[in-house]
Amino acid sequence: MSAERDGREAQRERDERKSGGPGPVGAPPAPAGGLERVNPSELSPPTGFSHAVRAAPGTIVFLAGQTALDGAGRIVGDGIVAQFERALANLLTAAQAAGAGPADLAKLTVFTVDVADYRSNAAAIGQVWKRLVGTDYPAMAVIGATRLWDEAALVEIEGFAVVR
Repeated sequence: MSAERDGREAQRERDERKSGGPGPVGAPPAPAGGLERVNPSELSPPTGFSHAVRAAPGTIVFLAGQTALDGAGRIVGDGIVAQFERALANLLTAAQAAGAGPADLAKLTVFTVDVADYRSNAAAIGQVWKRLVGTDYPAMAVIGATRLWDEAALVEIEGFAVVR
């Protein structure tokens, strides 16, 4: 075990020499085996996302875009909040099957056909997020799209997780 630790320490030192240092000034290293939410005080306080997420070494799980499809392949849910909930549940199911949990989500992109509708329902969407995932937020973006693959879909969520 000591030789393995020494090897990891030597690799970290080599990486720091290449990058010019251990990371941003004043930023602590990512927790061993975890994700660190980085929200610099110089930026506007984030609401429902993190400005950056730094991952410790681990396995990256890429999560394909998920819509509000049910098991039979039909879009379900009236409105953006219900569809967001189903899409997020589908994403979490895929993540779990790959060995990742909600706390492992590092980056998500939400695509919506109506950004104004998404924004006006942000509080309800946030409640869905807190119920299914908790209060940690990955780095996130919301992107307006003309339409999604499934024409009845109002929202699609994709991203990646880092499994410790």
